[in-house]
Amino acid sequence: MTVPAMTEARLRAPGRIARATAAAPSLGANWETAGIATGSAGTSNRARTAWLALWMAGSIVSFITAALSVRALAKDLSVFEIMSVRSAGGLLLLLAAMAVRPKLRHGLATRRLGLHVARNSVHFVGQTLWALAITLLPFTTVFALEFAMPVWVALLAAAFLAERMTLVRAASVVLCLIGVLVILRPGFESFRPAALLALGASITSAFTVITTKKLTATETTFTILLWMNVLQLPMNLMGSDPSFIWKINQSIALPLAGIVIAGLATHLCVTNAFRYGDAVIVVPLDFLRVPLIALIGWSFYGEALDALVFVGAGLIIAGVLWNLRDEVRG
Repeated sequence: MTVPAMTEARLRAPGRIARATAAAPSLGANWETAGIATGSAGTSNRARTAWLALWMAGSIVSFITAALSVRALAKDLSVFEIMSVRSAGGLLLLLAAMAVRPKLRHGLATRRLGLHVARNSVHFVGQTLWALAITLLPFTTVFALEFAMPVWVALLAAAFLAERMTLVRAASVVLCLIGVLVILRPGFESFRPAALLALGASITSAFTVITTKKLTATETTFTILLWMNVLQLPMNLMGSDPSFIWKINQSIALPLAGIVIAGLATHLCVTNAFRYGDAVIVVPLDFLRVPLIALIGWSFYGEALDALVFVGAGLIIAGVLWNLRDEVRG
């Protein structure tokens, strides 16, 4: 996915990571608020709800824009070339932000370069799988499988972060896995091997979430985003045709802008959404992406509405929400 487009959101999905009232990591020097005041104790409930709706709408639009941009650009550019543009454009935007707000430079020096490299190497694989899946599968299938990511986070957290696997958490994982099987339908004629790409992207994103959780203890989100683009740009360029820059023309300017802006906007919107609402509200709103992308796929791309994909997505969503509500009550 264009992630860690969903890291801040998914950090709160499984296990103790799901503490709904935990504050989102700072982007550094208040850059994440983009000049908008953060939610304070004096903010009315109505205003907080309005800001929450605004940030979540921005998040959903950004995720969908990224997917539509990849599908449009795939006609002219390879996946590596598309992601090279995303990384280069994102890096330019971040450098421009630093020029405007010099305080963002604070904290850029890191003693955890090895963890940044590990995180971005795996994320590079994941985003490549996600982009390939977008070009080969219906949008709904990719988005539905993407929501299984909290399952892999829960399993990795239990293995590497010593998170306790409670009965409810284990049951929710099983329910999500059943949803994944309903979508994939292995052994049936309708099984699509390309769906394994989306599943692989979901699994690699889980590792990205775990490593991001470790990094946010010492790094600002701005720092994490900057290193993400710095490290992944050469990775993507190695898989690109050196002359691909000449393929870029005015006819693909809109999707190029879409993939660059959406790649950063998702982080900004999701981070701020958690400043105005608990995970028990934010995460369910994020699931609106599935029916919305299904409607877009059906209306503009002639993609059939697969009932079993919706059933599987429903099981995955139910499992995630079950675990999330249990964590909030706990």
